[in-house]
Amino acid sequence: MSHYEILDPRFSALINGSAKLELLWTGGRWTEGPVYVPAARHLVWSDIPNDRLMRYDEVSEVANLFQTPCGHHNGHTLDFEGRIIACEHSGRRVSRLDHDGEWRTLADRFEGKRLNSPNDVVVKSDGSIWFSDPTYGIDSDYEGYAAASEVGASNVYRIDPAAGALSLVASDLVKPNGLAFSNDEQTLYVSDTGATHVPGLAGTIRAYPVTEDGRSLGEGSLFATCDCGLFDGFRVDRHGNIFTSSGDSVRVYAPDGVLIGRILVPEGVSNLTFGGPRRNRLYITATTSLYAIYVNSRPAAR
Repeated sequence: MSHYEILDPRFSALINGSAKLELLWTGGRWTEGPVYVPAARHLVWSDIPNDRLMRYDEVSEVANLFQTPCGHHNGHTLDFEGRIIACEHSGRRVSRLDHDGEWRTLADRFEGKRLNSPNDVVVKSDGSIWFSDPTYGIDSDYEGYAAASEVGASNVYRIDPAAGALSLVASDLVKPNGLAFSNDEQTLYVSDTGATHVPGLAGTIRAYPVTEDGRSLGEGSLFATCDCGLFDGFRVDRHGNIFTSSGDSVRVYAPDGVLIGRILVPEGVSNLTFGGPRRNRLYITATTSLYAIYVNSRPAAR
């Protein structure tokens, strides 16, 4: 059985037909937020309802517990010092794992009001940190702790690298979720999973032009619509293709918004990231499990 569905010849150049989808670990409730740490050759990811971080060691091929409790982490990324940046649901903050092993708060309030439950995060080349803040971690006691939204909306924010000040950059999404910059950082892509709260709403990825000063966004436009489940987390490869989660596969969209192929996964996909020494191993978090497959692509160098 093939792990691939080729819809456009451009997809053929991104896959290796002999590479197989590998199940690396299972036993989670809702796995999310994979981040690859090159210096340690390991992957860290979230099992949100179980309030734990897991770690997969590439060298020993062993998966084990990294930390619990952890504030119901969701999305992660690395900054340019190799430190993990985390979105915490029950912590209701964006935090950073510093070199001394301590998690430190980077943002937890906007205009004096507590954030909802930061979801996913990306670091721009100027050191600024951009993150989404829907309500999934405060909607119930399953992925965090039930609470009322103090902000009263689900937004995308930017943390200034010098002052640490928080600014609102997008407020037109129902439930902003995954996000990633284009390779030239002229566009910020953001998924909207608002169908979880608004029946019949389409799952989409929207594209926002970054303003000339690099600090805010222009009006967004539709990039892609999901016909199976929702787009959650995603990554951009060195060619500008978007590798994104969906209800039945990793879907790959060319920069022009055309769906060019799918990597079939037996569980609903939540997120993914590139890892391995050559960054050509695609790690996939999917409902209860962690999968991986080698591809003929990698992220752009930063």
